[in-house]
Amino acid sequence: MLVSVEAANQKTAWPGKIAPPPHLAVSPCSVKVTHLQLNFSELHFQPEQFLAFRINNGSIGVRFRRQLLYWFFYDVGSIKTWAEGVNIHTLMELSRDEGGRLKITNMSCSASIAHMHAGFSGTLRKVYEFVARLITRGVRYLLSQQICPALNHAGLVLLNSLLDTVPVRNPVDKYVGSDYSLLSDPHVTAESIDLDFKGMFFPLRSENETLPNVAPEPLLRETERMVYMGLSEYFFDSALFSYYRAGVLSMEFVGDEVPKDLEVLLRASFFGTIILLDPDVVDAPLTLRLQVTKAPHCTIRPSGTYISVSALLNIFLAPPDQPLILLSSLIMESRLNAKVVLHNKAVRAHLDLRRFRIYSNQSAFESLAQSPSLFLAERTKRGVQIPLPEGMDFTQEAVRTHLGYLTIGADLHFTKGLREVIEKLRETPGPSLASTAA
Repeated sequence: MLVSVEAANQKTAWPGKIAPPPHLAVSPCSVKVTHLQLNFSELHFQPEQFLAFRINNGSIGVRFRRQLLYWFFYDVGSIKTWAEGVNIHTLMELSRDEGGRLKITNMSCSASIAHMHAGFSGTLRKVYEFVARLITRGVRYLLSQQICPALNHAGLVLLNSLLDTVPVRNPVDKYVGSDYSLLSDPHVTAESIDLDFKGMFFPLRSENETLPNVAPEPLLRETERMVYMGLSEYFFDSALFSYYRAGVLSMEFVGDEVPKDLEVLLRASFFGTIILLDPDVVDAPLTLRLQVTKAPHCTIRPSGTYISVSALLNIFLAPPDQPLILLSSLIMESRLNAKVVLHNKAVRAHLDLRRFRIYSNQSAFESLAQSPSLFLAERTKRGVQIPLPEGMDFTQEAVRTHLGYLTIGADLHFTKGLREVIEKLRETPGPSLASTAA
C-alpha cells in the first residue's frame, strides 16, 4: 500500500544532549513524509481488551529543509531520507468511559528501522555526502523516536475524537431519546470484539421512566459479515413504550379530516342514535379520537416480526360552541407485520396490517382497520440511528429473525477518509460532535 502523507511546517531538534558550539544554528524544518509503504501490515484482536496493529518490513520516505548558520558559513538545502525495514508494533487497550462510550485508554508501541539512506541538495551538498553515514545515523535515530509518539497521538487523541462522534444518548425526535451506552468494557476474543449496549429508549419528559428488560439476550453466531447486531424484543418494546408514555400514540380527525365515505358509513350506522338528538345538532360534523390504551408490544419469531396494538376509538358529534356528543366507543385490536430493514445507518420498520378485530354492538367498520397503524408507521418509517462513527456506513445488510430477537449483519464501508473526518472534527466544537453524528 502506498500512501502520501504530509506534515508541513514542523520543527525538529537533533537528538542528544550535547550543546551546539557558539553561533551554530541548525534548524531542520518543513518535515514531510513523502511516502509510506507497508509491505506487510496486520490488524488483529488480542484478548481480553486489546487491538493490535503490526507493520513489518515497511519503508518511509522523509524530506525536510535544513538551514545552517555558523559564523560566516550559511547553508540552505534539503535532505531526502529513505528508511527501510521499518517494524512497528502497537497495542491499543479498549474500555468503557464514564459516559458509556468506547474509548482507547492506553497504548503501547515499539518501533525500529533496519536501514537508512539519504540524499542531499544545497550549497554544502558535497560536505553532507562526505559525512552521510554519520548524518543518516542521526536521522535514523530521530525518525525511530518520532514514530511511536505520532502513533500514540493518533490513537489517544485523533481516534478518540472520532469515537466521540458515535451517538450514545441522544434525542430521536422531540418526544423520545435513545441510549446506546456500553454496559461493560469490550470483550475481545481472538476472532471478534463483543460490545454490550443498552439499546433502549426513553420519553424525553421523563427520562427515568423506562421499561424493564426481560427479553432474552441475542446470540450472534454468524460470521459472513464484518459486523453483526442483535436487537431483542426489548429494543422495539422500549421504543413503543416511550412513545406511548410521551402521549403521542393518538390521532384526532375533525370535520373535513374524516373521509367522506367513512362519514357516510358512520352516520348510517348511528342513524338511530342521531335521529333522537336535538335537531340542531343532527348535521354537526363528526370527530374521531383514536387513542392507544396500552403500550404496543413487539413479538419476534423466526417467521417474522409483529406488533400488537390495542386502541379505543371514540366517535363524537361536534356541534359548534357546544360540548361533544359521544355516539359510540369502539375497542380495536390490530396485529401488524413489521419488515425491519437497515438503511443509511438507521433501523426502520415498514408496517402492514395482518389481523384486525373490532368490538362494538354495531357492525364492524373494516374501513377503520388501518387506523391504528397510521401513527405507528409515522414513527417507525423515520428509523432509529445505529451508533457508528462519522465517515463509516453499512453495506450488504442482511436481517434474520430468531426466537425473541433479530440479527442484522453488514459490512463496513468508509465513506470519508480518516484524515478528512479528523480535519472536520478540528473545525467543530467538541460538545456538538455527538449531536452532529446523530
